[in-house]
Amino acid sequence: MNSDDDAFREQVRAWLAEHLVGEWAALKGAGGSEAYEERRAWNRLLADHGWTCLGWPKEHGGRALSLTKQAIFHEEYARAGAPETVNHLGEQLLGPTLIEFGTDEQKARFLPVIRTVDELWCQGYSEPGAGSDLAAVKTRAVLDVAADEWVIDGQKVWTSWAHEADWIFVIARTEPGSSRHSGLSFLLVPLDQDGVEIRPIEQITGDSEFNEVFFTGARTPASMIVGEPGDGWRVAMALLGFERGVSVLGQHVGFESELNDLIDLARANGALDDPVLRDRLAEQSAEFEVMRVNAVRSLTEATPGADNVAKLVWAGWHRRLGELAMEVCGASSLTADGEAYDLDRWQRLFLFSRADTLYGGSDEIQRNILAERVLGLPKEARG
Repeated sequence: MNSDDDAFREQVRAWLAEHLVGEWAALKGAGGSEAYEERRAWNRLLADHGWTCLGWPKEHGGRALSLTKQAIFHEEYARAGAPETVNHLGEQLLGPTLIEFGTDEQKARFLPVIRTVDELWCQGYSEPGAGSDLAAVKTRAVLDVAADEWVIDGQKVWTSWAHEADWIFVIARTEPGSSRHSGLSFLLVPLDQDGVEIRPIEQITGDSEFNEVFFTGARTPASMIVGEPGDGWRVAMALLGFERGVSVLGQHVGFESELNDLIDLARANGALDDPVLRDRLAEQSAEFEVMRVNAVRSLTEATPGADNVAKLVWAGWHRRLGELAMEVCGASSLTADGEAYDLDRWQRLFLFSRADTLYGGSDEIQRNILAERVLGLPKEARG
């Protein structure tokens, strides 16, 4: 860390302190389905002041900030309790993918409106029977030469924020008879059309952030393919690499805040006097420090399998934190306040974190990748 980085940290802190007040202060800590439109307005305020797309090249509307400065922003943003942004999939995933693989026309069409938060994106990867095993996708797309359009049929599931998005990036099988990693293409598909149906999935938290998306003759122009036909696997894997970038450090700051708040609660309600719970909180704290060091190392060292290890570590840690929160809260954690299904933050943490070891690649898939691709062990038998 140098003086320039220190000055940048103070700049971020000062801006957040100045703007996260008044109507915006009410959004502190908001995420998931909470105050979605208000958070989108906040996200646009960030864009207006140059706080989106920090790592993008300047010629594409970004600020070309160093990895260190990007990490500083995400850390300070989380420490300020600023609300969860609504543009992660566009800004952090699709944008960098288009910058690397997209045509000039695609970049000109999509990058400006991603930066300004005027169009939102969702991710069409997982399918029934092809969740973490992305290579098993069955959604197909056929090129209608006369219309110069791709025609898409199939189903995606667990599609975060599809009901709020304008576009979806889709992995589809475009070569008949192909299997596994071959014959896939990466398509950009508008959601506002007759051939697309979106059905929200109600979660155990009572929210509906995830959706099923059905394609029945859905269409997108032939030019809306990223990379070459059949090269979708390479593009999709590159996008997943962007997913585990510097924003993960901000995620870790959020985890640290949850941990510290839980320790404060345990101190206040007497749970910290229980030697077993005290030891478990201490263990959770020690594991967090190891996790943070590993996250920083994975950003600065090209270590095979580092992303997979990081996902395994933080997902398990966060899930255990949710379980520990229920024990710290005691019997009151078993009931919801009010007549409605009104969960407090710890109940919501516990319930939502059950999915941490599944989404973004399940623990089983992460372990298989590490075993087969990093350690060179025999591949798991497939039925």
